[in-house]
Amino acid sequence: MNPTDLKYSKEHEWARVDGNTVVVGITQFAADQLGDVVYVDLPAAGTDIAQFGKFGEIESVKTVSDLFSPVGGKIIEVNDAVKDSPEKVNEDTYGNGWLLKIEITDSAQLDTLMDAAGYESLTAE
Repeated sequence: MNPTDLKYSKEHEWARVDGNTVVVGITQFAADQLGDVVYVDLPAAGTDIAQFGKFGEIESVKTVSDLFSPVGGKIIEVNDAVKDSPEKVNEDTYGNGWLLKIEITDSAQLDTLMDAAGYESLTAE
């Protein structure tokens, strides 16, 4: 069950909105598909990113996948704990397993994302 207070992208990232800051991570569905995460490559704070732009890679024992930002703006914080302990992505996907905090440039971008029910429909196919 996906948290209902989040927005979701079709690339399997989630967005938690807190004012003009958006916390970004991958969904539990994505974490389950990847299996055990062993490495996360994230950009530096201060980097500008476009909505749905690639911002890094996540590597598991099975595969390497690109990460895409559900919103555009400036990266204001990177979760160094995930870089040091990538297993946090699997253990606490919607909590300590977050990846980035982004200062959003246009809140209308959030309207292009799915709610929990929409995301569950996508992943049920």
